[in-house]
Amino acid sequence: MPGQTRQADGLPYAAVALLLVTVFLQGCTASGERPASAPLPLVTVMEVQARDVAIFSDFAAQTYARNMVDVRSRVTGYVDRWLFQPGAEVAAGQVLYVLDLRPFQASVEQARGNLRQSEADLDFARKQVSLLQAQASLASAEANLVKAQQDDERLKPLVAADAASQQDLDAAVAALRAAEETVKANKATVEQTALSTKTQIASTEGRVGSNQGALHTAELNLEYGTIRAPIGGRIGDSLVPVGGLVTPTAAQPLTTIVPLDPMWVRFQVTESEYIAWTKRGQQLPAGQLTLILADGSEFPAKGRVTDMLNQVDPKTGTLELQASFPNARHTLLPGQFGRIRVQVDERKDAIEIPQKAVQQVQSMQAVYTVGPDNKALLRAIVTGNRSGEMWIVEQGLKTGERIIVEGQLKVRPGATVQPQPYREPRPGN
Repeated sequence: MPGQTRQADGLPYAAVALLLVTVFLQGCTASGERPASAPLPLVTVMEVQARDVAIFSDFAAQTYARNMVDVRSRVTGYVDRWLFQPGAEVAAGQVLYVLDLRPFQASVEQARGNLRQSEADLDFARKQVSLLQAQASLASAEANLVKAQQDDERLKPLVAADAASQQDLDAAVAALRAAEETVKANKATVEQTALSTKTQIASTEGRVGSNQGALHTAELNLEYGTIRAPIGGRIGDSLVPVGGLVTPTAAQPLTTIVPLDPMWVRFQVTESEYIAWTKRGQQLPAGQLTLILADGSEFPAKGRVTDMLNQVDPKTGTLELQASFPNARHTLLPGQFGRIRVQVDERKDAIEIPQKAVQQVQSMQAVYTVGPDNKALLRAIVTGNRSGEMWIVEQGLKTGERIIVEGQLKVRPGATVQPQPYREPRPGN
């Protein structure tokens, strides 16, 4: 034990002194005679056995919700209805709030009308009416040019033979030149109209795409006007009343949803405890964890450590571990305090006795042993780690010895007792 540095025959000097005193007292008691009419005190005894014992440590812990979600609005509007009971269980996708949808419906209709107009403009542009008109004018000019060329070729031999006047030939040549210029002008018009039509089609297609996007945005805003639960869990109170204005950038959420299964628990271990685990080749505590609730009862489901933080807190010298516990009945809530019981070691062939068998004699611990003659003797012991309601005995007892577990108050050192077997309580009793 800490503070005891000198020992004799495996026991501290104080324990040896206590044994000498008890031997003297036991000898004095044994010399006296017990009245024949007095019944023997009835005690329960257990035989000390060595076995492998798991060593547990308790750590202060607190439950928390890892994936708690704030419910917020994606659009600006006024709350028309809210459709849940605070504290109730909600499913993912369940409708929680309905905003005033009329402004969003009007925006959808406006966007749909703009899209229809741009689609009609695109259809008109794709039909290329102006280009067709320009091409028709070019075809007519080209026909006139052919006729003017024919007139010029027919009059030239006639004028040479004095069969036609020179004036008629000059008029034909002028008409030919005019037809040629008209054809050139109509060709330029066709090219310009074709370029303009192409630009108009591209521009109208752009407007159609923009209006399609505007319609999609308006439809999304209409959908966002009905606010649904993003996850399943237990919902809190509504923080915005009916008629209240909500915005996407509001500091206050509409409500919160807390998933309860599994429930997460955080606790801190010391740096030395973490080092001890790493020396055993573990990064995290092995085995299942027990959660001790605030009233001292054990949570029925067992948990397991899943995560740990990436550094030791220099202020406290502790490392935070995080564990998850199945919580199908949703009995655990975030923010509860308790203790995590973790197996930190295992002792081979250890002697373990009930805590209630141990007597505190001044500054020493002792137990009553019962010999083959059923006489009670006071024995000093040294205890070590606790394992629930049991204590590990480091010194003072051997396998096979019997100790008194119940009835010590009726016993004096050296007295004869009436022993009966001790029955260990069943778990949960």
